[in-house]
Amino acid sequence: MNQRLETRNVPVFILCGGLGTRLKEETEFRPKPMVPIGEHPILWHVMQIYARHGFRRFVLCLGFKADVVKDYFSNFHLHNNDCTIALKSNKITVHESRVDLDWEVTLAFTGEKNMTGSRVAQAARKYLGGAKHFAVTYGDGLTDADLASEFRNHLAGKKLGTVLGVNPPSRFGEIKVEGNCVVEFAEKPDLENHWINGGYFFFHRDFLKYLSEDESCVLERGPLVELARAGGLNLHQHRGYWACMDTQRDREQLTRLAESGNPPWLK
Repeated sequence: MNQRLETRNVPVFILCGGLGTRLKEETEFRPKPMVPIGEHPILWHVMQIYARHGFRRFVLCLGFKADVVKDYFSNFHLHNNDCTIALKSNKITVHESRVDLDWEVTLAFTGEKNMTGSRVAQAARKYLGGAKHFAVTYGDGLTDADLASEFRNHLAGKKLGTVLGVNPPSRFGEIKVEGNCVVEFAEKPDLENHWINGGYFFFHRDFLKYLSEDESCVLERGPLVELARAGGLNLHQHRGYWACMDTQRDREQLTRLAESGNPPWLK
């Protein structure tokens, strides 16, 4: 089956409702996924990553400053193109649109203070429809992983869930010693034999039984812990590019990459 036919109807739930407290200088007046990376919010980059593999149905799970996200997408062409506004008639003419996106974007308010699992549970109940499988990710992580390949592996693995596992570099240098003698010095080496949650998930709809709409339900705690213990979670290994925007330093680095014209997550 054509890759695009496999993925175009798979709903992608993107968590956009957190406070982003570790990036407070940027998130006081807007949700973290709307922090710009170059010309566009990081959320736009996340959606582009999915789109290049044929995904086109997006459900944005909103919370903190939801109106900022709603304004951006309801006025998407105004934000991304030149336009003329006739004030008397309020007629808007978009000139030479640079945007040609076959996306369907659902803006789902899931509570001001609700945790990740609660947001997914609420949005899925309303907008999953008849889909048997769905994707979940955060609004602040970028990767060059082949998400269509991860989805195919998810289907082949026949488990309720699949998580993208990544090998980030260590935050600290590593020293290997024999006695008091340093035999190897590595500046922030890759953690080749250690996998962390890369934040790009696929789930069968039966996974929803692990979730609750209660505002305290955290996806990464009870639900995923229980699923893993039950043997229902597969790992899709990715050793390529991956980055998460947690700090201002992260944002500055991602901005430099975006402005280079050839960011690694969109190669």
